[in-house]
Amino acid sequence: MGTQEIIASWITNFLVAFGVVLGGSLLGGVGAVLSLQAPAVVMQLLAERIKIWALVVAIGGTIDPLRELESNVLEGHLSPVILQVLSILFAFLGAHMATSLVMWICRGGDVP
Repeated sequence: MGTQEIIASWITNFLVAFGVVLGGSLLGGVGAVLSLQAPAVVMQLLAERIKIWALVVAIGGTIDPLRELESNVLEGHLSPVILQVLSILFAFLGAHMATSLVMWICRGGDVP
């Protein structure tokens, strides 16, 4: 994989995780309105619960990336390990930023 493809996959991982958290929380807020619940409370709760699943979805939804990570570490190939860790990191950052955005929106945009 070339540099451009690696960077493209990191951007994709970030945006997929971001979209899963944001989309799930917003649609959960719509569901809360329809079921006469407080949408801000439901959206915040969902954002926290969905965060780990957004990470899983972004890295492929299976255990294979972690197995690849393990096999490369055991064989001493650190370059693929670093690339895989960075992929996971970008997915985590996307999920975390979306969770922070949902929390900020639900507070009414007040800066802490």
